[in-house]
Amino acid sequence: MRTVGVISRGIRTPIIRQGDDLPTIVTESVLEAAKESGFEFHDRDIVAVTESVVARAAGNYATVQDIAADVKAKFDCEHLGVIFPITSRNRFAVCLKGIAMGMKKITLMLSYPTDEVGNHLFDEELLEDLDINPYTDVLTEEQYRKAFGYSVHPFTGVDYVAYYKQLIESVGCEAEIIFANQAEAILPFVKNVLCCDIHTRKRTQRRLLKAGAEKVLCMDGILTRSVNGSGYNEQFGLYGTNKASEDSVKLFPRDCQHFVDTLAEKLRTATGKNIECMIYGDGAFKDPVGKIWELADPVVSPACTKGLLGTPNEVKIKYLADNDYAGLSGEALRSAIEDSIRQKDSNLVGNMVSEGTTPRQLTDLIGSLCDLTSGSGDKGTPVIFIQGYFDNYSMN
Repeated sequence: MRTVGVISRGIRTPIIRQGDDLPTIVTESVLEAAKESGFEFHDRDIVAVTESVVARAAGNYATVQDIAADVKAKFDCEHLGVIFPITSRNRFAVCLKGIAMGMKKITLMLSYPTDEVGNHLFDEELLEDLDINPYTDVLTEEQYRKAFGYSVHPFTGVDYVAYYKQLIESVGCEAEIIFANQAEAILPFVKNVLCCDIHTRKRTQRRLLKAGAEKVLCMDGILTRSVNGSGYNEQFGLYGTNKASEDSVKLFPRDCQHFVDTLAEKLRTATGKNIECMIYGDGAFKDPVGKIWELADPVVSPACTKGLLGTPNEVKIKYLADNDYAGLSGEALRSAIEDSIRQKDSNLVGNMVSEGTTPRQLTDLIGSLCDLTSGSGDKGTPVIFIQGYFDNYSMN
């Protein structure tokens, strides 16, 4: 029997710049990797490209001035509540600077003890010795400091409370910091609110409007169209941005479906195989030490070819081995399991034999594999080539 299953390869490319023909560069890089490493192409191989280089090649950038202009125009006020942002120098800090530039006062409401993706403001065990209920209690900055001091993030060494306050004040905007976990807690302070939570944003917006807020937008309502020639994202706005410089951000890419379809066609022409393509951002997994979820992008994959839609339909081999075929071993066991896989139902939802398989979208699973393979630093592999993902134990 074949002894190798899924293979995920990081593919190095030239440094991508604005205006580059990215589908051609990706195709040539994958072909060169195949020549160098001696692998062949097959139908249903996967080529995935990180969202970062897709946005960079398209020049999807915006400045803090662009953000400020759009925030000011859409809220038409001088005092804005900004609630539930993640604590990130890369993901949110530059956005906050732009938001503050469009206002005279920001009331920033941080969730505690962690943000949405698991970044801790302080060690949550401190709550056990204090008479503070994070589900109900609203803290001022003074109360927060008295209770929790000046904690810094264990990995970055940053006190995000001080950092965000300084960032707001650095552009001449007044900063007020409060801490709460109920969205409505912002309303005694300010009635116009920008929701910065990512995956819970629509619920937060509904709750605020129901509770009497005057105007509530989410970050997907900012920079949905070009401002003074800026980049934009009509679907996600400021969600999925990354810091480009101290005064600019790179937004989540646009025209993603066109890109993956174009890339798939180039690869088909070059290889003669039907290769699946997708764009990936943050994976969907949790760091066990830092407790951080890799979920800062609004979606793991903004676009893919049709063959990557849906969810896995897999049986659990260990369930078959321990239950249906507990009395078999060796070749008889292998043969029985292979037959079960070949004869499995086309939809195993609710079937005990699939219990314990990962109930997630294919693009979320594959995107997580890609994110772990490419990393986020200096590996220089913004393209991932995956083979054997759709193979199973019955395929020899």
